[in-house]
Amino acid sequence: MIDVENLTKKFGDLTAVDGVTFNVKKGEVFGFLGPNGAGKTTTVRMLSCLISKTSGEARIADYDVSDPADSLKIRKMIGLVPDDVGLYEELSAYKNLDFYGKLYECNKTQRTENIEHFLKILGLWDKRDVPAGSFSKGMKQKLAIARALIHEPEILFLDEPTVNLDPESSKIVRDFILELKKENKTIFLNTHNLDEAQKICDKIGILNTKLMATGTPKELEGSIWGSKTVIQLEQVNDVILDALKKLTLRNLIHDNNKLTIDVVNPEKENPVIVDAIVHAGGHVQYVTELSPTLEDAYLKLVR
Repeated sequence: MIDVENLTKKFGDLTAVDGVTFNVKKGEVFGFLGPNGAGKTTTVRMLSCLISKTSGEARIADYDVSDPADSLKIRKMIGLVPDDVGLYEELSAYKNLDFYGKLYECNKTQRTENIEHFLKILGLWDKRDVPAGSFSKGMKQKLAIARALIHEPEILFLDEPTVNLDPESSKIVRDFILELKKENKTIFLNTHNLDEAQKICDKIGILNTKLMATGTPKELEGSIWGSKTVIQLEQVNDVILDALKKLTLRNLIHDNNKLTIDVVNPEKENPVIVDAIVHAGGHVQYVTELSPTLEDAYLKLVR
């Protein structure tokens, strides 16, 4: 659905996006993680045909973002929630959506049904006749999401969609994104929120001008150090350590009465390790798994 190869954007001597390559499948939620200035918003603007690329290739459903005729087709099939919502503040919430629905050539029935549907889901139906300029930042953000969906796009670009929302509203938006995924919508999400990305993204790209890594949240987490098993004992002695050394473990760290051991297959290896400890006279208090987090992967890669 989205295919990008060596995409680059320069502003004078500044390279904002440097040779980025990735693809997003139909019905997939793809997340871009990266610090401020990493090139996330610039990438979305190129894919949305708002700014031109410097070099490389980018296609949306086989349409070339750099082709003027194709760019018009792309704009009709995508929805965009930008970092600056840009609403008509003197118009009511309802009239904002109706105006944009007309721009997308939605008929009156489609506009009426979709406006009511999205405003109710996002908790704004009771404010439909209130000027958007009087809305809080969070309410404006939710109205911008409704605006991006008014024409029922195939692909939705979301640039920090929960940045101004309180926790309850953020959850509403996250749940809404997951509902859109069930409808086979393709969603491209820029976010700083690691927890948000982990909960809703099928695949994540970590960007810092260059694309540092891509993969599922689990794949990115596992790329740091794999899995470790932590075993707390009543007491660790030389007999127990000698028994474990016979298992040819990859890495064993002994800290007071706690053992940390690198494992590849915890389900298969942990019972063997615990059995060796018990036969050596050890008393196990607990066994737990120590896994790297998405935060660990993110911080390592962006640094």
